[in-house]
Amino acid sequence: MRTFWNTTNGLRTIDSWESNCWVQVTCPTEEDTNFLENELGIPDYFLGDIADLDERARYEYDEGWILIILRIPYVKEVRSRTPFTTIPLGIIMKKDVCITVCNFETNMMIDFVSFQQKRGVGFTDSVDMVFRLFLSSAVWYLKRLKQINAMIEKSKKNMDHDIDNADLIRLSKLQDSLTYFITSIRGNETLLSKLKFKLPVDELDADLIEDVNIEMSQARESAGIYTNILDSTMDTYANIINNNMSDVMKMLTSINIILMFPTLIASLFGMNLINGMENVWWGFPIALLLSVVVTVLFLWYFKRKTWI
Repeated sequence: MRTFWNTTNGLRTIDSWESNCWVQVTCPTEEDTNFLENELGIPDYFLGDIADLDERARYEYDEGWILIILRIPYVKEVRSRTPFTTIPLGIIMKKDVCITVCNFETNMMIDFVSFQQKRGVGFTDSVDMVFRLFLSSAVWYLKRLKQINAMIEKSKKNMDHDIDNADLIRLSKLQDSLTYFITSIRGNETLLSKLKFKLPVDELDADLIEDVNIEMSQARESAGIYTNILDSTMDTYANIINNNMSDVMKMLTSINIILMFPTLIASLFGMNLINGMENVWWGFPIALLLSVVVTVLFLWYFKRKTWI
């Protein structure tokens, strides 16, 4: 699906492409691909690079065309292996052509359009739009990080009462998500530092870049803090599980040792041997009483040693 936006004096849709408009392509179809390649003339491999989910944040120049790939946050299904991940957003520019291509529909782009419409100012040029997309991505990283932190706290609260496998698996998923976030944020920061020298930056763009740097730095630091908290939490609960397992094994071993003594006495008196007690009525009570006394003595000793 493609949308044409007039970016002068606000942000409003137009019916067809015109010079200096913004072409927003979301989940491109074959018709969208043909329009971009045949009518606008962008290099075909640009779309292939953008479609690659593992494509890193980077800048590329080819015969007047500029390709900028920005990693933005994306939320998949909660049941997926990594509920929070990052995807590539492609920005393609050449003189009077400005195109954004994303193979997923994201809350970030919907919010970006809505916010720019509320601003009612539009973009001074395509470079201004690029840095505003960087700023929007940094803001959305912070939003997603707050959601991740809330999920971590919820899982920790649940495990304070009962350590459940589901909560541990959920924390493991969030750990993977934070790894993706940190890697993508660092890649975006590196890309931003390069674009300062690759794109024509004016004074207003310089102020905007400074804001982007602040937001990116805050997002990176927040992701690092949450990662450390999550690592510490996982280590803590792993130690708790190991301690609980050790306590269970210690108790089972102690019970096994205690039960070994009455079993030994019963085995000795139950052998087919002459011991002087097999023909008297008090032989069995004596063996039974001896087993009880030995069991009680060792039970008292084990409790005194806090082994059970």
